[in-house]
Amino acid sequence: MGHLRMLKPLFTIPPHWVPIRCIQPRYCSNLANTSVTSRERRTTVDKFKSQISSGPSFQDFIKGVSVNNKTYAADGECEEHSYLSEDLEMGNSRKVYFETYGCQMNVNDTDIAWSILQRKGYQRTVDLREADVVLLVTCSIREKAEQTIWNRLQELKAMKKRRLKTHTPMKIGILGCMAERLKTEILEREKLVDVLAGPDAYRDLPRLLTVADGGQQASNVLLSLEETYADVMPVHHAPQGRSAFVSIMRGCDNMCSYCIVPFTRGRERSRPVSSILEEVRMLSEQGVKEVTLLGQNVNSYRDTSEEQFCSSDLTQLSRGFKTVYRTKQGGLRFSDLLDRVSRIDPDMRIRFTSPHPKDFPDEVLHLIAERGNICQQIHLPAQSGSSKVLEAMRRGYTREAYLDLVKNIKAIMPGGLSSDFISGFCGETEDDHQQTLSLIREVGYNVGFLFAYSMRKKTHAFHRLQDDVPAEVKQQRLAECIRVFREEAARVNAALIGSMQLVLVEGESKRSAKDLCGRTDGNMKVIFPKEDVAAQNAESNTAPVNAGDYVLVKVSFGYRYITKKVKDSSINKLPVSCLSVVQ
Repeated sequence: MGHLRMLKPLFTIPPHWVPIRCIQPRYCSNLANTSVTSRERRTTVDKFKSQISSGPSFQDFIKGVSVNNKTYAADGECEEHSYLSEDLEMGNSRKVYFETYGCQMNVNDTDIAWSILQRKGYQRTVDLREADVVLLVTCSIREKAEQTIWNRLQELKAMKKRRLKTHTPMKIGILGCMAERLKTEILEREKLVDVLAGPDAYRDLPRLLTVADGGQQASNVLLSLEETYADVMPVHHAPQGRSAFVSIMRGCDNMCSYCIVPFTRGRERSRPVSSILEEVRMLSEQGVKEVTLLGQNVNSYRDTSEEQFCSSDLTQLSRGFKTVYRTKQGGLRFSDLLDRVSRIDPDMRIRFTSPHPKDFPDEVLHLIAERGNICQQIHLPAQSGSSKVLEAMRRGYTREAYLDLVKNIKAIMPGGLSSDFISGFCGETEDDHQQTLSLIREVGYNVGFLFAYSMRKKTHAFHRLQDDVPAEVKQQRLAECIRVFREEAARVNAALIGSMQLVLVEGESKRSAKDLCGRTDGNMKVIFPKEDVAAQNAESNTAPVNAGDYVLVKVSFGYRYITKKVKDSSINKLPVSCLSVVQ
């Protein structure tokens, strides 16, 4: 016990300490200065404890949990309650206005978001002045794209302030990649935005808008390893309803050093083939004549949703190409999907974007060559013509491997090629730039997308490389690439003069109401006179041309000569002997 006695002084209260016997309660009412007896205080505490014991538990505030959700009203009747009930999440005919920026994937995301909101009773408007909710579907691929959104938010600021005095104040939401990348900055910057939803959070939009109606900012930017929106049938809003985008996969695993997409869109996951085929059939029944399959890396599609697809076969890449990740195995591949989609409607054109050059094994190329309604126009993003720069970009191929693929494509199918190029990437020298110019000349693209490099935070380049090419040099090199590209594209397109091209009519030309415009199988825009043309297999000799029709056009320098209207069933069989050119 001696050791206990030694500890005694440690627990002795110093003489200058004064023990506190009680703490006077603080009241927030008009009775604050009145005396409160112990009995009254005890009665209040007991009543409060009783309310807590009979009130809701934590499970009552979680949707989908099966518990006895009970609370007692003043009259003693039992009431059920839940957190943000379905009624609260209803749109109640509020009008939503969409603005879409960036790639085709954002167009499809807009259709998905609108489908979700439409189910909840929202109405869509094309008049910004009528909108109760304004949703901007955004892009983060380059700094300029983000600056466009910041400028637009400033324009909406005054309109929002005017609406604050009404019964239905305007709510502004940012959707998509910019929401994912700049979540904190967007919410804090001038408090302009009420709702923030990343690319994988569109299902949560009704709840987020309900929270915003309560005067709070609402955000969900969580990325998913599984979300494909397979069960959400998009509400398509293509011009004249003749073309539509169909998303087949989301995310990207390539991790190119310059690219923000893996950080804003997440990892690759493919939509089940059954869901895709169902949507394409529905579009065919609606009279859609052209479908574009979409994905950040569309031709790396790999459906593993069914056990029968899960084999031990390894993914086949283009010869000479490699990936930063381990070779994947099993799954229904892009060539299988493309085959099934093209068989749904032989008169429906099939396109796809955006692919990666590594995912063009011969089986895909042969299918495109053999199937008449798969457009023979391949997008083949090169990004640079220098093997050194390509390695820094982590593209997984050399200049030589890329040119071998181009040679293989041209040997199998006669269609056109398009590409992407980045000028002024980290460490790019003048010699690297000249190699890019020579690649453009050697391949001969008919369509291209060229940009100056814009460093993005989170990317491999941001952490490991130096953005050392001056801005003025980037712009100079970009201008040279554009000039050379236009020269080569003019040469490639000149080869079409005098040829007969099957054109899908899109509608009136923007140049003149007297002209129509459409696109060839190679995605080239053709403008021709709006006039009745010779009709194939029709009762009368001529017929008017409408959006959605296929017409045969003889291409001249001014794209002025039209031949005859073609019935849909003839898309794969165009007997040249029956053509009679109207000049």
